[in-house]
Amino acid sequence: MSLAIPISPDDHVQGKPTAAVTLVEYGDYQCPACAQAYPLVREIQRRYGDELRLVFRNFPLTEVHPLARPAAEVAEAAASVDAFWPMHDWLYEHQDRWVGRGTAGLEEGVRDLALDEDALVQAVQGPAVDAHIHQDFMGGVRSGVNGTPCFFVNGRLQQGDFTALIGAIDRALAH
Repeated sequence: MSLAIPISPDDHVQGKPTAAVTLVEYGDYQCPACAQAYPLVREIQRRYGDELRLVFRNFPLTEVHPLARPAAEVAEAAASVDAFWPMHDWLYEHQDRWVGRGTAGLEEGVRDLALDEDALVQAVQGPAVDAHIHQDFMGGVRSGVNGTPCFFVNGRLQQGDFTALIGAIDRALAH
């Protein structure tokens, strides 16, 4: 399978646009496997440095993770105040803290990061947050994503463990 939706200015990106490898992750903030993958993705970023660009897209699996959508909304609202990546990181680093507390746990993240709560509430209530999450999710569906985390290396779906993912990145760099 291939990535159906190309990277755009609307995406959340870390790394240079000229990087040899683009790693796209479709993730769910409440997903335990995504939280376990988070430090491994950070390690991949450290390992490859400027040769890697990371893109994160929302894929909340609301049937099994009822807080995945509210968490994605908080992350997208944080993007409206230029704090997407700090909120993304907080959600994964503190998943064990907020999941059991529901939306009150998500509010704790907003306070921990000293974000403007009123601005975030306003962003969540506006149409842009919902539209972005929906666009990410539908792009994932069109790309063949059926679980999280799901990774694409230079537009190609990668299956398997992190050893396989690193192998795919190494092969992409060799070309």
